[in-house]
Amino acid sequence: MNVASIVVEYFAIAQVYRKVPALQESKKKTEQPPGSETDRPTPARENRLSHNWKHVKDLVKRTVIDFKLYFNHRAFLPSFAGALLYLTVLSFAGQMVTYLLAAEYDSTQIGIARTLSVVFEILATWVAPWLISKIGPVRAGLWMSSSQVGMLVAGTAVFWVFENRPLVSTSGLVVGTILSRLGLRGFDLCAQIIVQNEVEAEVRGAFSSVEAGWQNGFELLSYASTMIFFRPDQFKWPTLISTMAVGLTSVIYTFYVYIQIASQA
Repeated sequence: MNVASIVVEYFAIAQVYRKVPALQESKKKTEQPPGSETDRPTPARENRLSHNWKHVKDLVKRTVIDFKLYFNHRAFLPSFAGALLYLTVLSFAGQMVTYLLAAEYDSTQIGIARTLSVVFEILATWVAPWLISKIGPVRAGLWMSSSQVGMLVAGTAVFWVFENRPLVSTSGLVVGTILSRLGLRGFDLCAQIIVQNEVEAEVRGAFSSVEAGWQNGFELLSYASTMIFFRPDQFKWPTLISTMAVGLTSVIYTFYVYIQIASQA
C-alpha cells in the first residue's frame, strides 16, 4: 500500500505545484555587497527582536504564575504524588523487558508476565470504583497506594536478598511488579478524581499542564537511571530508586489524607 500511494502522492504534489505560481518562484536571494542596507538594522527588524524578547518574558512570567498556582493549590499533593509514580522502571516497558531478556527470560515468559500485569490493571477498574463508593476517593487512594508500596517492597526485597539466585530474585521482582499494578491504577484513578473535583475549571488547563510537565520530568529521570546504571547486574539500583519513589508517593499522599481528616475534624 505504501508503494502504491507514492504514485498518487506524486501526481497530487505535482498538480498543486502547477496550480500555485508562488511555489514556482526561485527562493534564491540576490547577493548584496558588504555594508549594504540589508546588513544594517532596520526599524522592522528591531521591532521584531523587541517583540520576540517581550514574548519570551511573557512566557517566563506565565510559567512562573502557573507553577505558583500549582504549588499553592489544595490539589497539589495528590497531583504531585501521582506524577512521582512516573519515576519507575518497574512497568514491563522497555527498560524492565531488556533486563528480563538479559536475565534469561524468554519472550513467552515475558509475554505471560505482561498479560498478567494488564489483567491486574483491568481489575483495578472494578476494585477502585467499588472502594471509592464505600469510603470515598481520598481514603481509597490511601488503600491503593499502600497496596502498591507493599507489593513493590516485597518484590524488591526478594530481588535484593536472593541476588545470588537470579531465577528466584528476578521472579520475585516480576511477581511484585505484577501485583503492584492493581494499586498503581487504583491510586491513579483516585488521584485524578480528587484533582478533577478540587481544581477550578478556569485554571484546570494551567494546572494540568504543570502536572504533565512533572510527569514527563520524572519519566526522563527513570530513563536516566538506566543510562547511568546500564549493566544488567546494576539493575538493582534503578529498581531501588523506583521503589523509593513509590514509597515517597505514599508518604506524600498520607500527609494529604492527614490534612483532609484534620480539616474535617
